[in-house]
Amino acid sequence: MASYGQRLSALLSLYKNNSKITYSFLSNFSWTRRLSSSNFPSQFERIGFIGLGNMGSRMCNNLIKAGYNIAVHDINHDVMTMFSEKGILTKESPVEVAKASDVVITMLPSSSHVLDVYTGPNGLLHGGDGLRPWLFIDSSTIDPQTSRKISVAISDCMLKGKEDDWETPSMLDAPVSGGVLAAETGSLTFMVGGLEKAYAAAKPLFLSMGKNTIYCGGAGTGSTAKICNNLAMAVSMLGVSEAYALGQSLGIAASTLTKIFNSSSARCWSSDSYNPVPGVMDGVPASRNYDGGFASKLMAKDLNLAAASAKEVGLKFPLTSVAEEIFTELNDAGYGTKDFSCVFRHYYSGKDEQ
Repeated sequence: MASYGQRLSALLSLYKNNSKITYSFLSNFSWTRRLSSSNFPSQFERIGFIGLGNMGSRMCNNLIKAGYNIAVHDINHDVMTMFSEKGILTKESPVEVAKASDVVITMLPSSSHVLDVYTGPNGLLHGGDGLRPWLFIDSSTIDPQTSRKISVAISDCMLKGKEDDWETPSMLDAPVSGGVLAAETGSLTFMVGGLEKAYAAAKPLFLSMGKNTIYCGGAGTGSTAKICNNLAMAVSMLGVSEAYALGQSLGIAASTLTKIFNSSSARCWSSDSYNPVPGVMDGVPASRNYDGGFASKLMAKDLNLAAASAKEVGLKFPLTSVAEEIFTELNDAGYGTKDFSCVFRHYYSGKDEQ
């Protein structure tokens, strides 16, 4: 019998070759949102979700909207109560989630939290004579080394029951880009590392929570992609903020510089989509006192991961080091919960657009 991944590939091929199939049927796999849970393959009968913070709670909600049966766990009992009141099954520990789930997704703050949830005393991998979940997906932003360590630990376990061609459980490291708003609207981008057949099988899950998925390679490459993306994003924001602050000091308005940047070689996401100068662009954190968005303390954490990884492989990392120092300084000064674009105001002392 063909595996779910093989059936999915066949369906995609059919879509590409048959112009009579309507666009709405497979566009962004929106069809997964319209299926009832009874229509899902057996390997997706119950999805476990651990980590119901700002990102995880919204990702979980989108899975619920898609029709999946969900079991959840979080150390925040108020959040657990909120999900319980919506009729969602809650569990008191990660191992209890594993016993009730075919696939488990984790969205946690740091490497230490991920290690504890997977390998701690009540962790996901303490399943006795075998694990029920055939797939574990970690969407946390952590270092690639930890992702690979957990992937090996999972592959050393046995499954309680064979599912299609799965004899041992598998792991995907699948961090996301897009922030809280994208988690809310189901428009995240997933960067995924691990077995390619596991990625293919899990793609409907990703597309119930996001709009883009990119397969990066073997275990740890999803985590690598995320820290590289955030390193480039941090350095870009610093460069743009520094340029705006210099321009203001020399008498040119940030709105004028923005027009120049966005029609010339300086154009980038930090200038045309996430401008850090209050008064220049609507709908970005700078327009609401830097509330919401991606917290400076999280950027400092991700830059620390990038610096540690660069050091491990012997790579020079001067820009990573400086960026980490700046965002750590912002955090220490009390701006850790503000969006990282606040570096324009609180580090460079930039001014609002008048």
